[in-house]
Amino acid sequence: MARKEKEAAESEFLAQSTGAKIFGWVSLTIICLITIFPIYWMLRTGLSTTRLLFEDPSSLLPSHFTTGGFQRVLGLASLDQAIAEGGSGASVNFGQAFLNSVVLATGITVFQTAFSAAAAYAFSVLQWKGRDKVFFVFIVALTVPGIFLLIPNFLLIRDLGLMNTLLGIALPQILMSPFAIFFLRQFFLGTNLSIVEAALIDGAGHSKIFWRIVIPLAMPQIVTLGILQFIGSWNDYLWPFYVGSGDPSSTVLTVALGVFKSQTPQGSPDWAGLMAGALIAAIPMVLLMIFFGRRIVGSIQASGVK
Repeated sequence: MARKEKEAAESEFLAQSTGAKIFGWVSLTIICLITIFPIYWMLRTGLSTTRLLFEDPSSLLPSHFTTGGFQRVLGLASLDQAIAEGGSGASVNFGQAFLNSVVLATGITVFQTAFSAAAAYAFSVLQWKGRDKVFFVFIVALTVPGIFLLIPNFLLIRDLGLMNTLLGIALPQILMSPFAIFFLRQFFLGTNLSIVEAALIDGAGHSKIFWRIVIPLAMPQIVTLGILQFIGSWNDYLWPFYVGSGDPSSTVLTVALGVFKSQTPQGSPDWAGLMAGALIAAIPMVLLMIFFGRRIVGSIQASGVK
């Protein structure tokens, strides 16, 4: 009798477990479809003809399939071809803007990560008077909306004569950020720093300890921070628009897409070209998340950032 009850209980457990797995997979599939659908809709719009785009707006397939949207964004379409497909006929130096975004995001990421790592080392390993009070000021800075600093930074860059330059865009962000310092400090505090104490006893200086011991230990977290900083710099729009939109040599990709959208002499935006440009602009971010997404989540959990 007890054996039959045990078998019945096991059967019921297996049935519940199977049902839970099915429910989980169905829910995960629905969430993935909801997440991916906007990207597919961008691709569908980018492969459509703008002039005929609204003939069947509910269709899941491209309206009059064409690669003209991508050609217009990349500057490969002639003026007549662009206007015939509903484009504005105006040109945007997409390649230059893409290169500007790469240079700017890379420069900000490298310098900001390096300076923030040094500051985090000072706030976690070094012992000096007022350390915790100064760190508290940095934490308070996290609560200040970035929009409040827009005008002071703009006036500073203008007075320095750095308007319409990549250096002018990068300068307010190139040193460090409170989030980056907090992120790395949490990891340093949770690490066994006895090896640092041993190195100090052996006569090593803090500069040598930082570069040869602490940086290698924190490399996964530093790489993760660099990825997050790169994404933030790549997607930034408002500051590059105010400082660098007056010259194509300093126009970044997000601003170039905004300019492309505003060039609408035919009355409505070139939605196909705009979606094509947005898709191309998103490719670096998608690749970063595909290859480093798991590392980002793991490093944030290890650093205690919620």
